[in-house]
Amino acid sequence: MLRRFALSAVAGVVTLLPFAAAAEPLDVPIRGFCGDGQAADYSSSTVAGLKAGGDGFLAVRTGPGANFRKIDELHNGDVVYVLAVKGDWFGVLYGSGADSYCQGSVRIPAARAPQGWVHRRWLRDLAG
Repeated sequence: MLRRFALSAVAGVVTLLPFAAAAEPLDVPIRGFCGDGQAADYSSSTVAGLKAGGDGFLAVRTGPGANFRKIDELHNGDVVYVLAVKGDWFGVLYGSGADSYCQGSVRIPAARAPQGWVHRRWLRDLAG
């Protein structure tokens, strides 16, 4: 699924606003860790370093690897929440609706949360 847009009309000016698509089924589900509340269970990062002369986007995939299907795109400055790590791939939530819950000791993305797997090379830590 590629980037979608919503129309906004304010004071007679029509603007295209990006919004995150609904969550698509993943080939490899994202499962994080739920701690005891004393420390962060996940971290936040921003997409950075994508070159204008390149593809210009970071592919969001259904699993941790380039062989998995692309379901969305992220761009420089987009913020993601890292819940899982498999090698060089991060399981992330992003956009509006990025939410998760704990089931025992496992953090699970909410069904509506835009989510997928991205390569860690293009993420810079914000906090967590």
